[in-house]
Amino acid sequence: MFDVIKKMIGSTNGKAQTTDQDALTAHLALTVLLLEAAYADGECSKEEKEHLATTLVTNFQIPRQEIDTLLADSDKAHKEYVSLFRYTRFINENFSEKQKIDIMGSVWRIILLDDHLEAHEDHFAHKLASLLGLSHGDLIDAKMRARKQLRNGN
Repeated sequence: MFDVIKKMIGSTNGKAQTTDQDALTAHLALTVLLLEAAYADGECSKEEKEHLATTLVTNFQIPRQEIDTLLADSDKAHKEYVSLFRYTRFINENFSEKQKIDIMGSVWRIILLDDHLEAHEDHFAHKLASLLGLSHGDLIDAKMRARKQLRNGN
């Protein structure tokens, strides 16, 4: 169930083995970051939430039933207060640069899903890229790829 995330974590942090808790933390971190991207403009539409869930299933192989639980937990955390630093620190310690760029691409696809980029969304993306240690070039490349993928229906 957690094999893909375990492989991602295990291949980037030097641990001999990972636990189901590591995978669950990775799943939660990914869900929180994508949900925060969806809420960057102040609201999260049904379409954005569905795209987020599809992204987690397709790109990160997280089972759909687990996503529903993660989304409920993430929604609760969002309403209270989310410290992105906690989740980005976990990602920085356990994911490769390429994986972080892929996450940034997923964030951009959610932000650009409604074909309208608001200042809050752009600010969120820049803040997240900075927290993930990505360059401005990586940020822009991820944005351009996301636009192209959305135009092509991906």
